Amino acid sequence: MLMNNCTFCNSSASVFRYSTKDLWDNKYDIRQCNECRAYFLSPFPTNEMLGIAYDESYYGCSEKKFSGPIEKVLDYFRKHRAKRISKLLPENGNIIDIGCGNGNFLMSLLDFGKYNLFGSELEGKSAQRAALHKDLHLSTEPINTGSFEKESFDVVTMFHVFEHLTKPRLMLDSVKSFLKNDGYFVVSFPNIGSLQSRIFKGKWLHLDPPRHLFFFETEDFIKIMNDYGFELISKKYFSLEQNPYGFVQSFLNLFLKKREVLFELLKGNKKYTSEYSSLNLFFQKLIFVFLYPFAIVGDAFSSMFGKGATVEYVFRKVKGK
Repeated sequence: MLMNNCTFCNSSASVFRYSTKDLWDNKYDIRQCNECRAYFLSPFPTNEMLGIAYDESYYGCSEKKFSGPIEKVLDYFRKHRAKRISKLLPENGNIIDIGCGNGNFLMSLLDFGKYNLFGSELEGKSAQRAALHKDLHLSTEPINTGSFEKESFDVVTMFHVFEHLTKPRLMLDSVKSFLKNDGYFVVSFPNIGSLQSRIFKGKWLHLDPPRHLFFFETEDFIKIMNDYGFELISKKYFSLEQNPYGFVQSFLNLFLKKREVLFELLKGNKKYTSEYSSLNLFFQKLIFVFLYPFAIVGDAFSSMFGKGATVEYVFRKVKGK
């Protein structure tokens, strides 16, 4: 297996941690950079692999990404998130959500105040859904330092998008460029230092190869952001939206030949789940129902020690840095 340089800093010095496989049975290593301390996917996936990974099934096979009841639950979490973020925004403030998906999070902000909403989402089903919102200024072009005027946004958000980026440092440069001094950058991603990650390793749901290209432990990422001129305001490890399901799906991955079967089922990807009988899929759902309450308690406890499966940071851009 060919080894690539670190996806974040391009250093050639790294150490092997463990192996993993993607949905199509392609093999990868998880390596850790000796310089920036990032964990990264090796070898770097080809354009063909990434094209397959981000086909229509990734964005959901129906009108919405998930079935009706699941989307309603997700909208509840989006609204809860919007309430938290609204406290960072001044009235008539400018906010951009990079990787805004269907745009529902941004639209939920209007329940808490009057804001100017901007979203960035590459062409595809999610962008088509977001484009239906008339109050949302949508960009489908890749983000760079010239995408928006300098210091034009009060808040920049990026929820579970950073780990997908092929040029993450360019994105951080861009965020710093168009965020106002004392503006807030809110970013979340999987916590590679979590208890889930340590237990399940290559079977962990949130590895999501080949889409997730790199990961950071908490203190390493905070140091990088300090170097970019940001100060940490808060961090949050517990996510009822992300973490308990991550445990259940990772547990199922231990016993199934293919990974993320239940998750793909919930997205309506019948092609991927076709080799599993209705009875098998029923038992997977039953295991989910049984384990979910224990997963909530376990992750809540882990989060108290900074070991929750995901992490959300709020950073403030420091003037003059």
